[in-house]
Amino acid sequence: MSTSSDAPSTDDDEQRPRRQVWGRRQGPKLRPGRRRLLDERLPDLSVPLPEQGRLDPQALFGPRERPVWLEIGFGGGEHLAAQAKAHPEVGLIGVEPFVTGVARLLSLVEERGLGNVRVLADDARLLLAALPDASIERAFVLFPDPWPKARHHKRRVVNSATLAEMARVMRPGAELRLATDDPDYARWMLEAALAEPRLDWLAERAADWRERPADWPATRYEAKALAAGRRPLFFRFRRKA
Repeated sequence: MSTSSDAPSTDDDEQRPRRQVWGRRQGPKLRPGRRRLLDERLPDLSVPLPEQGRLDPQALFGPRERPVWLEIGFGGGEHLAAQAKAHPEVGLIGVEPFVTGVARLLSLVEERGLGNVRVLADDARLLLAALPDASIERAFVLFPDPWPKARHHKRRVVNSATLAEMARVMRPGAELRLATDDPDYARWMLEAALAEPRLDWLAERAADWRERPADWPATRYEAKALAAGRRPLFFRFRRKA
């Protein structure tokens, strides 16, 4: 199955970002069952990044055309797996460089028999650079590491450059969902997203960012935040026509 386009290389190919992943990628030693999943299932579900040209996300899921959603930094995979179960007609691409999180998602994929999930265990910017314009119907970045120290702000995955790339790959009318429990990062996210001219903030009242929408499955990070007395914030944006 071919997943790259036949288009000739462009200047974009020469300017693709170099791999850059902050923090650890391997946690505690994996249980044998999850190690097996990494060895046996991940190769079949991995997203192959083309050396040149663009990646065709539709081709990752077979010949039938379907909407493609993208989650960057899926953590333990519970949100992505819940969305995949609720929307079998959608193809979901999850990006997570942390090996333990990838193994957790693979266990959910196997337990629930999910055939509409694909995984990139690498830097999300590499995937964004390879995706064609207007190819993603919905995107999620939920509870990313806030990197609270000022000298580490450059490591935040939600920034003006990443949002510009996300706006490029989102189709008109596509939705971007962001969440955090860190007040400083919330201000950072909102400032960066409002500065992106191709995105419209969908909030009309305070409850629109203080309450998680019903079709937005909870994550372990939200539960941890609530247990610690922190209020999660939920932002929804729409890609302009």
